[in-house]
Amino acid sequence: MAAPGTAGRRALLIASATALSLGVTAPAALAAPDPTTSPTATPPAAMSTLGGARLGMPGTQVNLAPGVPVLPKELTARSWIVSDAESGEVLAAHNAHWRLPPASTLKMLFADTVLPRFPKDTRYKVAPADLKGVGAGSSVVGIKPGTTYSVHDLWLGVFLRSGNDAVHVLSAMNGGVRQTVRDMQDHAGELQALDTDVVSPDGYDAPGQLSSAYDLSLFARSGLQKKDFRDYCSTVSATFGSAEIRNTNRLLSGDSDVPVYPGIAGVKNGNTTHAGATFTSVAERSGKVLLVTVMNPEKHEHNEVYKETAKLLDWGFQAVGKVDPVGELVPPRSAASATGRPDAGATAGPGPQQPAGGTGGTGAKPVASAATASGAGGAGIALGVAGGLLVLLGGGAYLVNRRWPLPELMRRRTRP
Repeated sequence: MAAPGTAGRRALLIASATALSLGVTAPAALAAPDPTTSPTATPPAAMSTLGGARLGMPGTQVNLAPGVPVLPKELTARSWIVSDAESGEVLAAHNAHWRLPPASTLKMLFADTVLPRFPKDTRYKVAPADLKGVGAGSSVVGIKPGTTYSVHDLWLGVFLRSGNDAVHVLSAMNGGVRQTVRDMQDHAGELQALDTDVVSPDGYDAPGQLSSAYDLSLFARSGLQKKDFRDYCSTVSATFGSAEIRNTNRLLSGDSDVPVYPGIAGVKNGNTTHAGATFTSVAERSGKVLLVTVMNPEKHEHNEVYKETAKLLDWGFQAVGKVDPVGELVPPRSAASATGRPDAGATAGPGPQQPAGGTGGTGAKPVASAATASGAGGAGIALGVAGGLLVLLGGGAYLVNRRWPLPELMRRRTRP
């Protein structure tokens, strides 16, 4: 199958969503380790301005005005971004382009790159060499050499348990770790995720491996256009081999100090020594779909990254439609080219400094403008595609829907 990182070689086609109907009563799997303390740091004075000049400025960027709620207090993350997943408008951000270690949130790029290449019923017998290079202390799902697994089960291991062993097996199927890293880097370039340098496909700490809250939001937005991606990242629990595994995304599965977030539908969490805790989430409320990415809270309380994410989601749902955006999530290069928009491939330093909470607008544009597309409803728990924007790209298509078909199962389960 053609590499999805090459413009025009693949199609991102949205079908009606069908959530995986897997049990949610199994005991919870081990949670990701608590973040470790990292040295204090300040963002660089000059960051990328991709998506808008305000996004390249250090500090908090939001357009406060009458009727716009104030941002939540006690946000300690080094970087975060709140965006409208459908329009691409960035509602508020804090050091959005600060290049930081991504931890397992990088698995979103891995999945968006590799997931379309193998049918889920493909079976693969794991060789000992496939697991070489899995980092010490990695999160694993428990893959055993000599055992045959379906691709479907391997992806459950990636999304629910953040299994680095499952990532390495899928990378072996894809031609090896080095080839997979190249493919991921190519795909990041196609998505205009220019803050990202890929060194390991699983997000394990590696010198020079960096991304940003902005780029992680691009990965989530692209991945969520794939039905299988949506289904996997919204699955609460599943059977892997003879064991039950449970999603370590605590806004999805809940924990003693974190309730399930109403309307949550994914996406991916991470935690390593150098990255601290990282998390990208997607949730829907009243017909609005928001993405929030949070990187490395300085407050090292249990589940802090989820608590700060929930606060930002709450703010976003109150602010959307009221607050003027401070930037946008750009479309892929091929989609930008198809609509005649300039290729935003070059980065630049920030413009003149504006205080956090300023009132200047950015002129953010919708992600695409072209023919309207529609989709049919799925079976029982699926949402139909209510409407969308279709951009034809040579040999493929890129769809950004005005209402994404997020799994209805998760909406029903989590609504108050």
